Amino acid sequence: MTDLPIETVQDYPRPPALEAVPQRLRILLGGEILAETDRALRVLETHHAPTYYLPPEDVRGILTPARGRSFCEWKGVASYWDVTLGKVTARRAAWSYANPTPDFAPITDYLAFYATAMEACFVGEHRVIPQEGDFYGGWVTDNLRGRIKGAPGTEHW
Repeated sequence: MTDLPIETVQDYPRPPALEAVPQRLRILLGGEILAETDRALRVLETHHAPTYYLPPEDVRGILTPARGRSFCEWKGVASYWDVTLGKVTARRAAWSYANPTPDFAPITDYLAFYATAMEACFVGEHRVIPQEGDFYGGWVTDNLRGRIKGAPGTEHW
């Protein structure tokens, strides 16, 4: 097991940084493995839990376009996906960037998942705690320190 280093979210950069993830990521949905990869990337931004992006070829199941789009000043326009594995469908549970800004081109078509919509998500052997709130999709792990954006009253810092 690779231990996660202690990280303080206030020390993450703004504008955000993109980096490779050395740990294996695993996502469960409906009692099955939805995704597993050693090739994930993560975005680190001040006061945010890291957002993990997985290559689409490491995701099982069916992705169906979901309603709505959102705009990130750093990454561009995100599209949303319903995720189905077996008999379980998680609505608007993932998002991706088909045409991200140049700094985030490596995450083109990679998928990020809301931990709240999944049965469980893991960074290495560390089980993810879903980020508070209903907009941000960061994954909170027990190594993170500091106040994480997302809870009511923190959305517009």
